[in-house]
Amino acid sequence: MQAYPDVSFFPRAAKPLTSYRPYWAKRFAERFGGAAPFLPMSRAEMERLGWDSCDVILVTGDAYVDHPSFGMAVVGRVLEAQGFRVGIIAQPDWQSAEPFKVLGKPNLFWGVTAGNMDSMINRYTADRKIRSDDAYTPGDVGGKRPDRAAIVYSQRCREAYPEVPIVLGGIEGSLRRIAHYDYWSDKVRRSIVVDSKCDLLLYGNAERALVEVAHRIAAKEPVHEITDVRGTAFVRRESPPGDDPWFEIDSTEVDTPGHVEEHINPYMTTAEQAAAQGQSCSKADGEEGRGTGSGTARDIGGSAEAAVMPAVQPITFMANPALQGRGSIKRLPRARTVIRLPSYEQVKSDPVLYAHANRVLHLETNPGNARALVQAHGEGTTARDVWINPPPIPLTTAEMDHVFGLHYARSPHPSYADENGSHDGATKIPAWEMIRFSVNIMRGCFGGCTFCSITEHEGRIIQSRSEDSIIQEVEDIRDKVKGFTGVISDLGGPTANMYRIGCKSPEIEAACRKPSCVYPGICQNLNTDHSALIKIYRRARALKGVKKILIGSGLRYDLAVKSPEYVKELVQHHVGGYLKIAPEHTEGGPLSKMMKPGIGSYDRFKQMFEKYSEEAGKKQYLIPYFIAAHPGTSDEDMMNLAIWLKKNGFRADQVQTFYPSPMATATTMYHTGLNSLKGIHRDVGEDGRTEKVDIVRGEKRRRLHKAFLRYHDPNNWPMLREALKAMGRADLIGNGKHHLIPTFQPLTDGGYQSARRKNSTPPGKTAAAARTTGPSAGAGAPRSAVTPPKGRLLTQHMGLPPRETGAARKGRRG
Repeated sequence: MQAYPDVSFFPRAAKPLTSYRPYWAKRFAERFGGAAPFLPMSRAEMERLGWDSCDVILVTGDAYVDHPSFGMAVVGRVLEAQGFRVGIIAQPDWQSAEPFKVLGKPNLFWGVTAGNMDSMINRYTADRKIRSDDAYTPGDVGGKRPDRAAIVYSQRCREAYPEVPIVLGGIEGSLRRIAHYDYWSDKVRRSIVVDSKCDLLLYGNAERALVEVAHRIAAKEPVHEITDVRGTAFVRRESPPGDDPWFEIDSTEVDTPGHVEEHINPYMTTAEQAAAQGQSCSKADGEEGRGTGSGTARDIGGSAEAAVMPAVQPITFMANPALQGRGSIKRLPRARTVIRLPSYEQVKSDPVLYAHANRVLHLETNPGNARALVQAHGEGTTARDVWINPPPIPLTTAEMDHVFGLHYARSPHPSYADENGSHDGATKIPAWEMIRFSVNIMRGCFGGCTFCSITEHEGRIIQSRSEDSIIQEVEDIRDKVKGFTGVISDLGGPTANMYRIGCKSPEIEAACRKPSCVYPGICQNLNTDHSALIKIYRRARALKGVKKILIGSGLRYDLAVKSPEYVKELVQHHVGGYLKIAPEHTEGGPLSKMMKPGIGSYDRFKQMFEKYSEEAGKKQYLIPYFIAAHPGTSDEDMMNLAIWLKKNGFRADQVQTFYPSPMATATTMYHTGLNSLKGIHRDVGEDGRTEKVDIVRGEKRRRLHKAFLRYHDPNNWPMLREALKAMGRADLIGNGKHHLIPTFQPLTDGGYQSARRKNSTPPGKTAAAARTTGPSAGAGAPRSAVTPPKGRLLTQHMGLPPRETGAARKGRRG
């Protein structure tokens, strides 16, 4: 077996998670047989464990599912392994503080999170409409968490027990750690550290910071003195204590370059050059100049205006602090350097400074070279700084194995069971059902897609589990999880095929500031070897009792084509008829703002996919996903995408519209209209160095971009006809196969058929009728069980034929 050493490229190695001395309360776990079956959610459960109180109480906006894909379960089990008694309050009624007192007063601190998703994205659609469902709630019921849940929960915890420290975490906190644009209120909001009044914010995957903070609070260290932990943010009103000085880099403004003169044509004579500038260097002019007593000014300028010269200022050369070790100049010590961002008040009123602050934040995300950041909030007596320490050092393979190998029940808490004691009926939790038979093999993503928040939360450095740890979890699912039929739904993570892939050089990785390792092309320093992943696939599917290993995570196809052996392995053994990938667009303009590869990469992968499918004798299909209304997308771009979709025979059921999540680079473009991937300066415009970005705003234009993706829907044809005529492309309107939309307009009822049952209006019914009678077989039943009417194509996300199962497949074979 190949060995992967647990090494760290950081100058100061992090303390291993398993090296702490267990907290004294661990004796309770040992007395009652080790880890608790479930972390307690009631006083009765605490009493059965022999507890009189909890050391830490976790408050979450999700239902409690004891599974390593749910953040609160991971946090709770990690703390439990350190000896702490941990209770959970899941989806409490936030109308008062009483539900927050159900487990009593925590001895050490509150741990607060909005849940696995940002609460606003969870509750609202991209059109700011309230969702009727919540995949993290029993029964898929909406409305079980408040807007901005992390802030509301923190306030109620403070109200319940004012003296108990509040430690905030989760993706909602990670994405709001500095002043950020809020799509739902359409304004810039303060850091969540200020709004929630938490004592400490842990951002990113926080096991390392969490364990250190918990032990330091347990050792009676005041929480306001815990200011040196990586991956934390807090409010600071005074200068940092200590004898070592801090070096502050002022980055509160951007430069305003002056006028840049055009280059002089070297093939012009001196006289021609002077004439081109409206001046003269003839002998006569020179003699005339000397007669006036203007001397040098006349000689140089040749005109009266040139006689007035500004005072000559000496040029001062400043030493470059980056030239480490050369002469007497040394680089500023990174560990004692902080970058001051523009204040909240500045970024709130100045889009240029907002774009600049966001760009700096993204440049300071590599744990190997990131510096601390500070951003002022308030003025005068209310002024305080939000201090953000560098990101946490990633977990080693051994630490990842430890976290994922803890005692998880891999099931929702028993309190959610229905009258039959099952979680598969009316109380089913859709998010758990989706990952019930899946295995997370790694963390992080170095793709750097600007619309995605994974890298802002998990980072760009891949953290992988060992092969043995992954196989052990597959065996646990096979042997212990109720309802397992032999099919593992996913072996993946944020991206399916980044397992054990990273920089070839630890030194380069520690110094790199690139936002992506795969854009605009695969970095020459990136190791693209998929052999470790192939080995896991083969070993997992060879296990007794495992019939099929599917890959459900999104695939980075431009990376996959670097390993034909991997593509062959994937296509021939791990695709269940359909494989989802995300080109996101076909046109260069929006793709450059997304930091996604060109459509040519998709075509190359498609060729390999079809080749290996044919070799295996399988009919398999790619399901490409696209985004409408992304910054940098013109109406013509969407029209060209629609033409591409029709040419390739795709009909999109599920349409993704750009959703500006906090802190994402694409959200900065949406808010400011500037491309923060490039340098930010004051000279914005065609001749300036700061690039403007076409922003799709307003409901009408966003609907148009969505309509282009659903060009086949008759409800969209009137809008598309009007737009095509305005764009001068009426030639795309007609009844031929080469036309985008027809000239005729059938009678429509405004129905919309989606792959999501609750968001569908069955054809032939009004929305009101659909609500009265419920979903018909065509909209609500499993697609594999539906026979489409003659002449009507049944779509599978992207216009694909229905999946054949059971009797249908046997009949075809017979």
